[in-house]
Amino acid sequence: KGRSLCVFPALIRGPMTEFEEKLRQQHEASMHQELEVLLATANKAEAEVSRKDFNGFKNLFHRFLQVKGPSVDWAKIKRPPEESVQPYDRIKAKGLPESITSCLNKLVVVKLNGGLGTSMGCKGPKSLISVRNENTFLDLTVQQIEHLNKTFNADVPLVLMNSFNTDEDTKKILQKYTHHRVKIHTFNQSRYPRINKESLLPIAKSMGMNGENTEAWYPPGHGDIYASFCNSGLLDKLLAEGREYIFVSNIDNLGATVDLFILHHLMSQPADKRCEFVMEVTDKTRADVKGGTLIQYEDHLRLLEIAQVPKAHVDEFKSVTKFKIFNTNNLWISLPAIKRLQEKNSMDLEIIVNPKTLDGGLNVIQLETAVGAAIKSFKNAMGVNVPRSRFLPVKTSSDLLLVMSNLYSLDAGSLTMSKKREFPTTPHVKLGSSFTKVQDFLTRFENIPDMLELDHLTVSGDVTFGKNVSLKGTVIIIANHGDRIDIPAGAMLENKIVSGNLRILDH
Repeated sequence: KGRSLCVFPALIRGPMTEFEEKLRQQHEASMHQELEVLLATANKAEAEVSRKDFNGFKNLFHRFLQVKGPSVDWAKIKRPPEESVQPYDRIKAKGLPESITSCLNKLVVVKLNGGLGTSMGCKGPKSLISVRNENTFLDLTVQQIEHLNKTFNADVPLVLMNSFNTDEDTKKILQKYTHHRVKIHTFNQSRYPRINKESLLPIAKSMGMNGENTEAWYPPGHGDIYASFCNSGLLDKLLAEGREYIFVSNIDNLGATVDLFILHHLMSQPADKRCEFVMEVTDKTRADVKGGTLIQYEDHLRLLEIAQVPKAHVDEFKSVTKFKIFNTNNLWISLPAIKRLQEKNSMDLEIIVNPKTLDGGLNVIQLETAVGAAIKSFKNAMGVNVPRSRFLPVKTSSDLLLVMSNLYSLDAGSLTMSKKREFPTTPHVKLGSSFTKVQDFLTRFENIPDMLELDHLTVSGDVTFGKNVSLKGTVIIIANHGDRIDIPAGAMLENKIVSGNLRILDH
């Protein structure tokens, strides 16, 4: 037993005292005991799946107990060397081969589909929210891939990584795509136990998901993709079909379409120099200061997330000058490499400790990992600095307003900035709390305003928009508490501030 030295990827600290080491072993033993008690409450089939999940959780918990404090030594952080983050134009300049079909047939598109629409006031999976002409995120994804398969006579399958929160609802909806030209597979993210912040033990009373157990479980972040993809058997199946790369992205990023130039770049490398991991990054703007960034750390490219940054350096991390790019979470990853690293259990993703307070006031922590953090484990990894148009996430109703408007045109499931807009930048839109829920948002617009010439829109308070309103330049509309502003039909607001009270009543 005695003293043991804890070496973490980026942190060597003094030896644990004998007391700390004993305490750590005690926490771990208690955790293992509790997990066995939980497994005993499941039926055989369920227990088999959950045991695999729990093995991953034990591994994460073990590493969590080993390390305290930030996992990076700030002094060792360097900007990535020029050649390791290539500009997209350089990759595009290589052009495309006469036939891209054989490349496409080695590709699998994976969408992260574990999230719920709660932050936008919707029940069920976020991917089932309508974003454009009655099309949901999932509809658009299927249309994009179907278009690709028809255009190039290819067979690119779609894989959805669901969570226990989204699996059932998603599977019901998938039946509507049976006659589309795209094979759809799903697998489930792991289900991990939330742990009590004080006792560091699971709060679950059984493997059940209802009643007092509703809040006892969580999907452990998208870094779980590697383990759950392998555990599901789907990874082996796709390898056997001759697939070589997956293109992974968040299902709510409408800019994450299959890029043929990046695909061709990956497929045209010599076998010994195969790039096993490409992270699409894009230039930071003031809106992206919290996004993870690529750094050079001890001769490896690494993803640095805000949660890993020591408090004293957070402002520096957010600066647009030192760290100029951020991770879009559009990733191209070699399938055989995932298999190799998973078998050796050598991915070692940084742990994100996510504290939560449950409805009853109980403080819990959930241990998570991020898919991009694995970049340091893959060979010849690189970043590609892509145009901002490949990062179009819909996280809020403000984002939804943009993608529903005439700023974008929809073609075969892909949204592109309208040719009629003179500046390719996206306007800055801030809608107040009356617009947070999609239902409320939709009732406040008779139709979506013309925003082709808009730079900035701020709306606060009880505001509604009539038909065919046009917004240009900077428009700020503020209805104070108790006031209401109805923007009349056909109004054209250019560089205007509207405040006070404006009611339009039918008579």
